[in-house]
Amino acid sequence: MLSLCLRRQTVRRLASVIRGGAAVAAAGGLAGLGYYLVVTGKLTIDTGWGRRVRLLGPFGVEIAAPATTVFDVIAAPYLGRTPRAMSGKLQVLQRGTDMVLAEHYTLVHHGTLTAATLETVTFDRPHRIAFRLVRGPVPHITEEFALTEQDGTTRLDYSGELGTDFAVAGQWWADRVATAWEAAVRSSLTSIRTEAERRVRPDTANP
Repeated sequence: MLSLCLRRQTVRRLASVIRGGAAVAAAGGLAGLGYYLVVTGKLTIDTGWGRRVRLLGPFGVEIAAPATTVFDVIAAPYLGRTPRAMSGKLQVLQRGTDMVLAEHYTLVHHGTLTAATLETVTFDRPHRIAFRLVRGPVPHITEEFALTEQDGTTRLDYSGELGTDFAVAGQWWADRVATAWEAAVRSSLTSIRTEAERRVRPDTANP
């Protein structure tokens, strides 16, 4: 009888361990799925609880081209026909005369995942282009590209803010998203400068 009771206790403990292990595995799987959905922008968690906002930028570049040229370089893929070469980075879902709804795609995690963000983009030629997040890896992002021209040279300044929920945990996530976000913007500024200056001096495109 004692042996039978011990066996039953052993079985119960083993079953408990298995259930616990299964629960941990399930929780880990759900956490991994949640992380994937949030990172790729398929799921936006927007509760408003513990909302913290951090700045993006400010930073900018000097471009040896008029503001109208710089503005057109930025706006053309949105207001005009999106080049085929940008199809993997941008899809305009709805166009207006001074506002579009667009989806942006960015490779993250060393190219293993693609983050998608849905944003409204408004245009005030040639002074300002503004972005507001609709859906993405965080609940709140606003951005602005401001153009100031002096003597044929344009200062293109970037600034914005990024907000996350859940207080300290959200701040941890915000810092990681902001790092990748600002790196992507800096890369874009370099491309914008190169293309704008090429349009002004096309003879220097192939030195």
